Amino acid sequence: MRMAFAALLIFVLRLPFLDHRMLPAGILMSQTKSPIGTGRTINVPSGADFQAALNAANPGDTLVLQSGSAYVGNFKLPNKSGDSYITVTASALISLPPEGQRVSPAHSPYMPKLVAAPGDAVLIAADSTHHYHFVGIECTPAPAAEMTYDIVKVGLGTEREVSTLPHDIIFDRVYIHGSPEQQVRRGISLNGISITVENSYISDIKGRGQDTQAIEGWNGPGPFKILNNYLEAAGENVMFGGAKASIPNLVPSDIEVRHNYLSKPLSWRKEDPSYAGVPWTVKNLFELKNAQRVTVDGNVMEHSWTMAQTGFAVLFTPRAEEGRMPWAVVQDVSFTHNLIRHAASAFTILGVDDTDKTTKGVVRLHRVLIRNNLLADVSGTTWTGHGELFGLYGGPDEITIDHNTGFEDGFVALADGKPTTNLRFTNNITLRGRFGFAGSSTPEGSKVLEKFFPDAVFSNNAIIGGNPSSYPPGNFFPASPSDVGFVDYREGKYQLAPSSRYRKASTDGKDLGADIRALDAAAAGAVGGR
Repeated sequence: MRMAFAALLIFVLRLPFLDHRMLPAGILMSQTKSPIGTGRTINVPSGADFQAALNAANPGDTLVLQSGSAYVGNFKLPNKSGDSYITVTASALISLPPEGQRVSPAHSPYMPKLVAAPGDAVLIAADSTHHYHFVGIECTPAPAAEMTYDIVKVGLGTEREVSTLPHDIIFDRVYIHGSPEQQVRRGISLNGISITVENSYISDIKGRGQDTQAIEGWNGPGPFKILNNYLEAAGENVMFGGAKASIPNLVPSDIEVRHNYLSKPLSWRKEDPSYAGVPWTVKNLFELKNAQRVTVDGNVMEHSWTMAQTGFAVLFTPRAEEGRMPWAVVQDVSFTHNLIRHAASAFTILGVDDTDKTTKGVVRLHRVLIRNNLLADVSGTTWTGHGELFGLYGGPDEITIDHNTGFEDGFVALADGKPTTNLRFTNNITLRGRFGFAGSSTPEGSKVLEKFFPDAVFSNNAIIGGNPSSYPPGNFFPASPSDVGFVDYREGKYQLAPSSRYRKASTDGKDLGADIRALDAAAAGAVGGR
């Protein structure tokens, strides 16, 4: 028995995948399998060559970086054959939140830090690179860099064929950030196939006189998953489109944005007492310029004010990039169970690219559903803007705005330009604000619907403080919020009380306004990360 065991041990020790001579100098390998990967566990100690470790890793291997240590370079992910993930993780992974929970800056001491060398991103996935999984890693720009274009670069953004794009890459519980003084254009650029960013924290992405994004993609077809992250950027916290796709006819597609917290610190706002003194270029929280089949659900989006733009939180604005992308569209978007708050305005919905002289007038926005959202403190007075819930411009098509609850001080909606076709505006509860459901140079309400929404379905809405004579029949006009029958309006409890006359008053037999219980369930923990 002992001889058999000894022979087996000698055989195992001679296997090629256990040969330490195959690994770069200074990098050690454990003979136990990774809890994440399916192959070797390779320890990359402080001071070791991380690029050499990446080059030597096989699909299924796990590279364990030393928590608290810094690895400096512009690390390019090698293209390996096979479809098992190479995992890069922290030696103190057990001290980080478990799978499904978000990290924060407080977890930095337990993470290994990848620090960019001057000149490029700290992590670069290009040339069809695939199947990498990063867990519990911190990524930062070069300390002396005044301007960094990408901290993490998935795809170069200039590829001309889908076959050359990176694919199947996961970032889980990563901390990606600039510093208070630095300019960073993007936290992660997503230009690939099957890319996931989850349970992560991306912050201090900002610049002066230019767009900046925590996450942006423009030259990858997707799918993309953005799940349970904190995302902070001065320009657009998340954006798809916004640059010319080098791959013809490419539209970023099959995008999930769920359970994230998108915010801008008030220290970036001149009017706030906490203002830190630097006029970072602030725009909006979420924007689609070229995207299709997008699900946005269970997110909290807050702090959008007038600075470089007019303070809209969410923009659906298709852009053909001055005629260079005649295929650009925004279509098949579902925006549900989200909380938008503390914003100058909520939604801009644009039917045509009004900046594109080559194909101006071509409707590029189709089929947008906005349902079961709470829009709170949408105030032009507080946040310096229009106080507008819905801006509908340039003739978008098939817009459904249903079962939302909104509190604004300007417009329920504002229309301009070409008429919107196939609008359904139903079962919403909103304040009238100063102007109600308005249109350019047109009296409020029915006249606006006739001019800008000629085939609209507009019914079973409660417009608080509105004048019934200005609107079509089949709607409701409570005099004040107290007449709606909220559970507790002053405390922000906007579910309808059992005694409310607007219970089961919708076209579908449900309560008017957003389903607050469903929204709370979808967005529960989005601010703190579960």
